[in-house]
Amino acid sequence: MTVVEITDLSDPRLADYSHQTDVALKKARGTEHGLYIAESALVLQRALTAGHRPRSVLALGNTVDEARALVGEEVPIFSGPSELLEELTGYLLHRGLIAAMNRPALPSAASLLEGARRVIILENVADPTNVGAIFRSVAAIGADAVFVTPRCSDPFYRRAIRVSMGTVLQVPWTRLGDWPSTRQLLATAGFQVAALALSADAVSLRDFAAPARLALVLGAEGEGLTAEALASADAVVQIPMAHGIDSLNVAATAAVAMWALA
Repeated sequence: MTVVEITDLSDPRLADYSHQTDVALKKARGTEHGLYIAESALVLQRALTAGHRPRSVLALGNTVDEARALVGEEVPIFSGPSELLEELTGYLLHRGLIAAMNRPALPSAASLLEGARRVIILENVADPTNVGAIFRSVAAIGADAVFVTPRCSDPFYRRAIRVSMGTVLQVPWTRLGDWPSTRQLLATAGFQVAALALSADAVSLRDFAAPARLALVLGAEGEGLTAEALASADAVVQIPMAHGIDSLNVAATAAVAMWALA
């Protein structure tokens, strides 16, 4: 397919990019599981490597050849000047291109636990920036999978993908159900659960003897973990602090805990 030069922003083929919210993209018509936006050639390449399928690409003129090299001739590439694309999307294309990607079906939680030794559970982490930063740490420091609760920010949101440098598309992840079913699932797979929380009975991370198979649970910004999460944990762990500081940002906490238990 040839590159399509944009002349009319009302072209229905551009609807995926026209001031679309992440929530609207997740419910996009004509898709099985919705869409997400891959921003930059690096993220697009990681999405393609993960087996995700692009619906189209939106590219500045000087990145058209790069986009074509990535997606080939079968995927439509829409191109135009920076000012026009900013008017269409509502933001500058700092990285030259974005792509509307078909969301893949999420794997089952049980399948991700098979053969895993360290997994991360994010309970109600609302900020996509934190979600993306945690995924980047998971990819860099090492954990086998990430699980997110129903109220956790979607890892496929554009900001989470961008902050993660596309590692959201590499690290296996899926959503969980309620805590009773999650606890049973983990126990059946031979996992113990360690909750990262400020608690009077918490064990210092320095002294925590990690089992062979461990699920680390991190909670919402500010509120921390719910009572249900704490009740489902085999141990409560905290990072020792200095200078009167009581805690770290949740993304920093995840990185420190993963490094200590790697």
